[in-house]
Amino acid sequence: MVAFSAANAKCKVSRTSRILQHINVDGRGIEIGPCHSPVAPKRKGFRVEIIDHLDKGGLLRKYAGQQINTGNIEDVDFVWRGETYAELTGRSHYYDWVIASHVIEHTPDLIAFICQCDDILKERGVLSLVVPDKRYCFDKYRSVTSLSQVVDRHLIGAREHTPGTVADYYLNVVRCDGQDAWDSKTTGALSFSHPVEAAVHNYSLACDSDEWLDVHAWCFVPHAFRLLIQDLNDLGLIKLKELSFHSTVGCEFYMTLSRSGTGLPLSRMAALQKIECEVTGLSEGKPAGKLKKLIKKCLTALS
Repeated sequence: MVAFSAANAKCKVSRTSRILQHINVDGRGIEIGPCHSPVAPKRKGFRVEIIDHLDKGGLLRKYAGQQINTGNIEDVDFVWRGETYAELTGRSHYYDWVIASHVIEHTPDLIAFICQCDDILKERGVLSLVVPDKRYCFDKYRSVTSLSQVVDRHLIGAREHTPGTVADYYLNVVRCDGQDAWDSKTTGALSFSHPVEAAVHNYSLACDSDEWLDVHAWCFVPHAFRLLIQDLNDLGLIKLKELSFHSTVGCEFYMTLSRSGTGLPLSRMAALQKIECEVTGLSEGKPAGKLKKLIKKCLTALS
């Protein structure tokens, strides 16, 4: 996730503190998919084990020649091949914490991912998530993920992305001024990241082969994710609840989950209203100015 790390370089200290807010630094932990940007690196004394899709040698080869610091890539303890995290690590209810930065949006089954993290956590363990905000990254023009999508994919036991998800990704992801991630002050031109031919090719692969295609399956604005987690807990699909939440004016937001979390501290209506404001860009209680401009623009187009 080079682009996301670079976009947050200026707030690295506060970013790290937010992710580690509820982490017991003396406890044992897992970091999933840190690659070249570990939040809790072994070299800084964290008692952490790494899960990734390749071993260290494979990651070094994959990112050779790219503009990243491959020196940050640490030894990988567990190479994930599709098994549950309890099967992979050989441990259940063992770890004090799990960190997953820009991982959950890649998972074909979001519910299973959260449950598998819960399975390896102690009763009072925490799952610290960093999630991209679709408003300020390449997912900008993709739809916010719905509860029905997440639940239905879980009920069929999804293990790979659907052809439709792959097509949507390759057709609609964009860059802003050449960047995959940006903040609310960025005003550069938007352009598509891939030609239509790439979408056609990868859609065909998704239909006709078992090749893993790494795309964002899920897209969120901050309060859409908060409400989703609350809904999944209310439905009994996950046992973890919101413990803390932080949003930014940049390309990501932070949530820590635990069984002892108090959940979403908003009514459902309030959460839905916040989602609408985040999606439309209208401020709560102050829609008049932008709304008048929007009405004037529509009237001009119709005249």
